[in-house]
Amino acid sequence: MKTAAPLPPADWLDHARAETRRAFLRSSGVGLGGIALSSLLGQSLGAAAATARAPHFAPRAKRVIYLHMVGAPSQLDLFDPKPALARYDGQKAPEELIRGKRFAFLRGHPSIGASRYAFARHGRSGAEISELLPRLAGVADELAIVRSLHTDEFNHAPAQLFLHTGFGRLGRPSFGSWLAYGLGTENADLPAYVVLLSGPLAGAGTSLWGPGFLPSVHQGVQFRSGGDPVLYLGNPAGHGRADRRRVLNALRELNEAQLADVGDPEIATRISQYEMAFRMQAAVPGLMDLKGESAETLELYGVKPGQASFAANCLLARRLVEQGVRLVQLYDADWDHHADLATRLPRKCQDVDQGMAALLTDLRRRGLLDDTLVIWGGEFGRTAMLQNDSGAGVATKPGRDHQKDAFTMWLAGGGVKAGLTYGATDELGHAVADKPVHVHDLNATILHLLGLDHERLTFRYQGRDFRLTDVHGHVVRDLLA
Repeated sequence: MKTAAPLPPADWLDHARAETRRAFLRSSGVGLGGIALSSLLGQSLGAAAATARAPHFAPRAKRVIYLHMVGAPSQLDLFDPKPALARYDGQKAPEELIRGKRFAFLRGHPSIGASRYAFARHGRSGAEISELLPRLAGVADELAIVRSLHTDEFNHAPAQLFLHTGFGRLGRPSFGSWLAYGLGTENADLPAYVVLLSGPLAGAGTSLWGPGFLPSVHQGVQFRSGGDPVLYLGNPAGHGRADRRRVLNALRELNEAQLADVGDPEIATRISQYEMAFRMQAAVPGLMDLKGESAETLELYGVKPGQASFAANCLLARRLVEQGVRLVQLYDADWDHHADLATRLPRKCQDVDQGMAALLTDLRRRGLLDDTLVIWGGEFGRTAMLQNDSGAGVATKPGRDHQKDAFTMWLAGGGVKAGLTYGATDELGHAVADKPVHVHDLNATILHLLGLDHERLTFRYQGRDFRLTDVHGHVVRDLLA
């Protein structure tokens, strides 16, 4: 019997690849492998991965700017005034405040410490804000101040993880990764989730914007304030954009063949990320350059071009959400004031006050605030009791220890009830006295504002459906406009 002539090597490879793809498509259904294969047959995988997806219901907010103060600001000195602290200032704390409680560093029988800063009411809402935040006080009517938050963790890294992933240990997806997974991005040339830092990493590190067990395409992308915004984004010396395109085309063919053979979703992610990086080469450098901003805008934020700062990151956040980035998360370091609160807290407030007030003002005047949710806060609060830093029984430059049972955050824009102060703590600010809001309740509410049901936004992993709010949490409807 006559045998067929062998196919030429190139034709054989194309034929085998086509057969493998068809077999894989039949076996993979409409999961991620099917999405990836559809891209191999003509659609850009990067664009497919970045496509905006429909929410569960009509959202109030389309995007988020999350301002996280790493180390936890003192709510008692900024947003939750307690006149009773002045009456008990310097006295030993009542026994019921410390009996059976766990603190990170407080030992023995600590003393009560009053705030050294004056509070006043601001705006039509009469929001009580410390003298340390005069510019934010000027936009008080935009804020919903939540004084009754509480969390499960009392040390930094676990509490940061708990706030941003819903769990106090490593391995769960971050809030931004859940958001990217649920909603995608509105700009295929930029990541759905961008991170900006002012100061060193938080204790929980890059896990705060990691994807956990979600496909890694949903992880946050850190943009740097100096040099290339993203490491290795630029081409090597002597290589142009066309050279990079040829290299990526060859690499993509190899990855596509491997994806068709084994169906590993992480290969699809790798292809997508390479393509995203190529598109970002054109989109990001201009976006991160503030020289095009007007002198009035730069003055509003207190920013000088080329100078990295929290304020500059606020302005960059506005530019990024304007271009369709779903979530921009700003981490600002050095809010862990166990000692020398009187010096360190005013300095940190000066670092952030103008930038965050300018951000709200700028978003409002550009028509973006109504569908952009802005969130501010730390991982927990600080104690009414002073922490002694001298070790000799005298608090010469005292600070405040960690407090998980009562702290304050604020939200603005994006469907939040503006000019609201919600919840209350007891007379010493030590425990929630009215309308408690657990961290899972906060996250359920944020997702609701974005059109996502926190009980339906799930991912099956190791036989269980996981979600950001773990196994509880409810929407705080009083916070909704």
